[in-house]
Amino acid sequence: MPIPELVVAVVGLLLVAAATKGLADRLRLPFTVMLVLVGIGLRELGEIGPAALHLLAELRVAPEVILFVFLPTLVFESAFNMDARLLRRNLAPVLTLAVPGLIVSTGLIGVLVWAATPLSLPAALLLGAILSATDPVAVISLFKQMGAPKRLTILVEGESLFNDATALVAAKILVAVVAAGYLSWEAAVSGAGEFLRVFIGGVVVGWLAGLATGWVLGRVNTSPQIEISLTTVLAYLSFFIAEHVLHVSGVMAVVAAGVGLGGWGRAKISPPVESYMNHFWEHMAFVANALIFLLVGLSVDLPALWGSLPYLPWVVLAMLVSRAVLIYGLMPLVGRVPGSQPVDLPYQTVMFWGGLRGAIALAIVLSLPAFPHAELFMPLTTGAVLFTLLVQGLSIEALMRRFGLDRPPLADRLALLERDLAAQELTIERIPDLLRGGLFAHPIAARLERKCRQNAGRIRAAIAELRRREMGRHEELMLLYLRAFSEEQAYYQRLYHNGHLSEGAYRELLAVLVLQIDAIRYQGQFEHVRSGHFNRLLERGLYRLIDGLDWAWLTRLGERMRTRRVVRDYEEVLAHFQGNGWVLASLDQMATDEGIPAAVVEEVRGHYRHWHELARAQLDSVGAQFPEFVTAMQERLSRRLALLAVKEATEAQVEHGLLPPGIGEAQVEDVFRSLDALRTPARTRLRVNPAELLRKVPFFRQLSSADFAEITPLLKQRTAAEGEDIITQGDSGDALYLIARGVVRVLRAEDGEEHALGTLLAGDFFGEQALLHDVPRNATCRAITPCFLYQLQRTDFEELCHRWPAIDAAVREADRARLA
Repeated sequence: MPIPELVVAVVGLLLVAAATKGLADRLRLPFTVMLVLVGIGLRELGEIGPAALHLLAELRVAPEVILFVFLPTLVFESAFNMDARLLRRNLAPVLTLAVPGLIVSTGLIGVLVWAATPLSLPAALLLGAILSATDPVAVISLFKQMGAPKRLTILVEGESLFNDATALVAAKILVAVVAAGYLSWEAAVSGAGEFLRVFIGGVVVGWLAGLATGWVLGRVNTSPQIEISLTTVLAYLSFFIAEHVLHVSGVMAVVAAGVGLGGWGRAKISPPVESYMNHFWEHMAFVANALIFLLVGLSVDLPALWGSLPYLPWVVLAMLVSRAVLIYGLMPLVGRVPGSQPVDLPYQTVMFWGGLRGAIALAIVLSLPAFPHAELFMPLTTGAVLFTLLVQGLSIEALMRRFGLDRPPLADRLALLERDLAAQELTIERIPDLLRGGLFAHPIAARLERKCRQNAGRIRAAIAELRRREMGRHEELMLLYLRAFSEEQAYYQRLYHNGHLSEGAYRELLAVLVLQIDAIRYQGQFEHVRSGHFNRLLERGLYRLIDGLDWAWLTRLGERMRTRRVVRDYEEVLAHFQGNGWVLASLDQMATDEGIPAAVVEEVRGHYRHWHELARAQLDSVGAQFPEFVTAMQERLSRRLALLAVKEATEAQVEHGLLPPGIGEAQVEDVFRSLDALRTPARTRLRVNPAELLRKVPFFRQLSSADFAEITPLLKQRTAAEGEDIITQGDSGDALYLIARGVVRVLRAEDGEEHALGTLLAGDFFGEQALLHDVPRNATCRAITPCFLYQLQRTDFEELCHRWPAIDAAVREADRARLA
């Protein structure tokens, strides 16, 4: 088609899509289903109608356009907006359905179709792979409108993302089998190996591309054009490199890139740009979906579809049977895996009936080469897609209502009622503003006030009835915790957006809070969470590896990592202290708004006071050990507050017309650059002068300044985060440690339990027994607070004792006392 006609056709389709969207919203029908029906109608009208409609009816799309233009947008938008934490917690059922489940589905559909149609077994298996790819766009849109549980949305959408990649890979492998004309064990084994290579290779490509893009985004400051362009480049470039250059799964590359950037990488997007980013990708997905499903409708050949009718019911039946076997057979098995949350029957039924098919299946069919009975693939696939869209897509809402999955959680239902009550009360408060000036009719105002008071009375009665029927003391307690955690989360978000929290601290703080909020909202109870436990174990393992290798450059890197951890821990504790204080100050108002009983309020207040005091004690400890560091943090905060005041004053002048918008925007950008430079705290203030340490150690006090100058180069700086094991019982020892600042607890494990042997403070030393007696460490020394230490290696220690016998005698005396 010539370029001018193509442009006119695309613009016409977008106009049709916009009109269809308005009609679908008015009729409350799934948008994608309406698009397909409109597309079918346009094709039929184009055969008999005016030239403009004939142009649309003749429009055809190459499969490469769907795969390389539309698919990256749809996959990235879905992956980017997916809750990465919830996906990780439900990864077992999602991957089970997407990988082994799709393979089983391919086999079941293939065997049933082979038995009922003239297709050969390899061709029937190929059709099975094509029809196993789910595309639940209409279902996900309905879930959002109905407020479906987030876990159900993740299960359906996550399966679709992963099995699109699986279906594409499986179809490519089976095309080669169809071309060969037979299926052998050698081909099956080779295909399985190729599948793993393509699938895992795509994940690696996408993960690396996401890391690189996140690194660049972290260094871009409040530039919507650059940041949105980078995410667009990530979506398309990761797909192209994976699919076209490295010949691995482009879909999996985009999934990995989108999930990664939407999870850990979202904090790297500038706060003012985030809303632009969300609107951009939402619109891109709308355009892609609109064009794809209109083209699906335009590609429906009704005569060919009618000609395939003898075989189509068997294909649909095979598709439904395979889906039922997957959902009702595999999901209960996955639920029995330790650590996996079971998927109950209502969820299973919605997942079964909500497994719609769509554009991916048609794109694969359009790209197939010629082979015997290939002419059946297009009408059979089209018929199956239409069945899922028109029959399943239009009935899924009724199914969800039957199972009560359209009913929001208790906390959300109460919040909606409270919102309605607040709206009525606010309207009553504003009625005097209408009457002020004498131009508004008093009878109308009186009727409005009377109606609002009646509505408010009904809403209060509904709230009281809801509390009476569904809320006991436990529910009241969980409701107040939910409000408190949400308030705390909002406070941390403000801290981060104002630059008072670094990205790492912000992410760790929110990780636990969001899990608890979701657990209370959907399960009505707390979630057992070990905050960052796995990451801390990885960090400590890495530190031990670095210490064991003892490479100079790696040691310096490890020291920077330890220092960064100390700084982040301080940031988190400070944010906890401030956030808990904010909640305590707001608790009475929250309780009043929610009508929470006083006993419940006091229980929550007691917990928050306890957390507040714990954070205060930790801050006091760090302040006593590292006063210079705390001073630097406070100086940084004061500079940020001053810059934020400049930003707010500039924005106020622009809003009131006192400053031209262009000048104001330039000023605000300068402020943002300065704020960004202050986002990460300085780490150099954790350093301690070695002479300060040596004066605290008893056997160094008599040394002269010249002796200090000789000893200082032998000491290696070492930082330990709170809770880090500096030495571990049973390890071989090759260093002695001197405490400059901090508190260290000495622990010994006996019969599987740890016993505290003592506490060491600034000026103390430990680790000498392994050096003096050449034995493994006989105890673990753990940092109770952030610690700054100096490390003395075995060779340097021996030289020190040789040159200064008094030091050797003092160390041995301390060793004898500890052994006694």
